[in-house]
Amino acid sequence: MTAHIIASAAEALAIAEDLRRYLEAGAAGRDRNPAPPLAELDHLSASGILGITVPRAYGGAEVSYETLSRVFQLLAAGDPAVTQMTQSHYLFLDAVRQDGSPEQQAFFFGKVLKGARLGNAQAEKGGGSALNLGTRLLPDGAGGYRLNGTKFYCTGALLAHWLPVAAFDEQERFVLVFVPRDALGVTVSDDWDAMGQRVAYSGTAIFEDVAVAPLQVIPHWRLFERIGVFHPYGQQLHTAIGVGIAQNALADAVATVRGRSRPRLGAPVAKATEDPHVILRFGQLATQFHAAELLLRRAGQALDDASANLTAESAGAAAVAVAEAKAYAEDVALAIASDIFSLSGTSSTERALNFDRHWRNIRTHSVHDANHWRYHVAGDYLLNGTLPGKPVRKLRPAEPATLPA
Repeated sequence: MTAHIIASAAEALAIAEDLRRYLEAGAAGRDRNPAPPLAELDHLSASGILGITVPRAYGGAEVSYETLSRVFQLLAAGDPAVTQMTQSHYLFLDAVRQDGSPEQQAFFFGKVLKGARLGNAQAEKGGGSALNLGTRLLPDGAGGYRLNGTKFYCTGALLAHWLPVAAFDEQERFVLVFVPRDALGVTVSDDWDAMGQRVAYSGTAIFEDVAVAPLQVIPHWRLFERIGVFHPYGQQLHTAIGVGIAQNALADAVATVRGRSRPRLGAPVAKATEDPHVILRFGQLATQFHAAELLLRRAGQALDDASANLTAESAGAAAVAVAEAKAYAEDVALAIASDIFSLSGTSSTERALNFDRHWRNIRTHSVHDANHWRYHVAGDYLLNGTLPGKPVRKLRPAEPATLPA
């Protein structure tokens, strides 16, 4: 596989806008008749957009968090389900940057710049907490390892080239195991069957005695032993998906009302666009959308600022900024995706338009985690100066889970 190499933030944003239009053209049809979006993901790979966070020392553009937030919003405005399949790609590429050895960085950055996609195999069902994992990476006695476990909600895994798998090693340390998608013993199912984000294909992945070389193991436990913004960064990408959904839904609502030849019954005006109640609500929704967009950019800048000067306070402030942006983006996207129908009239409910996908997408995506806790994080920081805690990956009696950062 070959891919274009993007050289700058400006080029990344221009290509992201082209990709937005490309994805948007088929989004409604893909939602109506879901199928694994291989052609779309291959198009993203070839564009070079998946390599824009690779450090300059390894040939990438090394764009900022703020730039990537804008890129991700544009992609999600095109198709949030396809875009969500790449969320873990960017996140775990950052894990390689932070904790990979020079050999690992050269290997995986080189693969990504040629178009390789990273998937996701993190979550598990059962147990007393989502933070506990049963997947194990154990020595094979010959200098390598064997991986065993079952994962759920593996967004992006079906069409990825490499799967970062969360596991514990023989010392009960948290590691990321980068496994080739086509490795012997790897099974990825297309059993995703949600009402929204239909082509995200967040299905099941099973790893049965998979052979693993040392090069494939990232010592991810180090992440939990230092100050950082890795977890808020992951949440920031989810925030951008919400803002992207809001952007696309608002654009559809505007186009639909502009295309109507008559106002709603009872409005003493000649055109739908002159209805004072419609104008008022569009003004409210536009204001809320732009506020969500600015909160997303503010959070991205906070991540950049914290990365440049990492302290507990700067990292905590960035996590709070992301929490505020994510909570608000969800609320705004849900409002726009719902009001598109009351503003546009009965014709907007036609199945051919498939406008309900906006609400189904944001509602499905929003239950990724508890949105109220995001507001709680912001309120606790404002009132009490409480810094958000980092999540832990294994619970012990002496280590209660902290609130998610």
